Amino acid sequence: MTYIYTHNDWPKFRWNGEKLAPLLADIRHRQGRLLGRMESLGFRFRGEANLSTLTDDIVKSNAIEGAILDPQAVRSSLARRLGLDTAGTLPASRDIEGQVEMMLDATQKYAEPLTSERLFAWHAALFPAGRSGMRKITVGAWRPAEAGPMQVVSGGIGREKVHFEAPKAGRLDAEMRTFLKWFNTPPGPDAVLKAALAHFWFVTIHPFEDGNGRIARAIADMALARADGIPDRYYSMSSQIEAERKDYYQILEASQKGDLDVTAWMMWFLECMGRALDRASSALANVMRKARFLEAIHPATLNDRQWEMVNRLLDGFEGNLTTSKYAKLERCSTDTALRDIRGLLERDILIENQGRGRSASYRLSNIEKETINQQGVI
Repeated sequence: MTYIYTHNDWPKFRWNGEKLAPLLADIRHRQGRLLGRMESLGFRFRGEANLSTLTDDIVKSNAIEGAILDPQAVRSSLARRLGLDTAGTLPASRDIEGQVEMMLDATQKYAEPLTSERLFAWHAALFPAGRSGMRKITVGAWRPAEAGPMQVVSGGIGREKVHFEAPKAGRLDAEMRTFLKWFNTPPGPDAVLKAALAHFWFVTIHPFEDGNGRIARAIADMALARADGIPDRYYSMSSQIEAERKDYYQILEASQKGDLDVTAWMMWFLECMGRALDRASSALANVMRKARFLEAIHPATLNDRQWEMVNRLLDGFEGNLTTSKYAKLERCSTDTALRDIRGLLERDILIENQGRGRSASYRLSNIEKETINQQGVI
């Protein structure tokens, strides 16, 4: 099988700029609109949107590889490191802490050079026990020759299909030096195009024994943070890629088996990014709804427990809120929970459900709807 890296002019990638230009212009326009809308929100809400996006990015990047992470534990770890309110959050495992460390290093320090040492640290953070599942792997270094061919394989034993085989281990030092020099050297292609190409190039080199996909997507996020010029993330490429996982693997395989013209991959990446921005706009509508609600109730007068519970309800609380649920979630006594709830009832933030039997339950009032109507926004 002839792979893209076997061509004599590797890695001199090329693409059809005329085909990409309208897509790129649309992406840049949508990026600008999204970032502009985010700027209209207060610091607290921008922080919440960033926290939610990073949580989705980490959880979905792992889901692409078949790894399931607890979103609440990921969110907890991120919130602590970002200095956000963490009341009632969960402890995180070493694996999750490592994922969070990598993502924050990539996005918060997006302007710093990407080096082999930095990539080794990311890899070590992903595999703190030095194992991928039950298998011991080389951590914090390029994959060694003794690890054997690095192949992407599907199918059961005896029915394996090799979708891709990466360059041999002996080439990795030179390959990664070339990649890192290109990634760190301006000028170059548009920063969004650079994110698309960096993702493809890195995952094609496949320099580690495991974790290459997750690190490739972190590198793309780093390049997109450079494109946006801010460390905060308000749209998640990994979430959209996970939703289109089958197409993602198909375009990767086709491009890795093609020549140096990567137009098809670049177009797919831009189109996927457009859908990620659409999804972010929908999520932003929910953040803005919360902002309007909280603005109407003057949140500075709420205690921390009340603030967190109102946020839980705005995010889509499952079932009915009761005093016992409040006490459990906020880790307080039932007497304290009842006092908090009564305070919210007195201010018309909560209303009591009718006809629910002996156990009282509560829901958010329609303050937000009234506020929207007063502003003339439907």
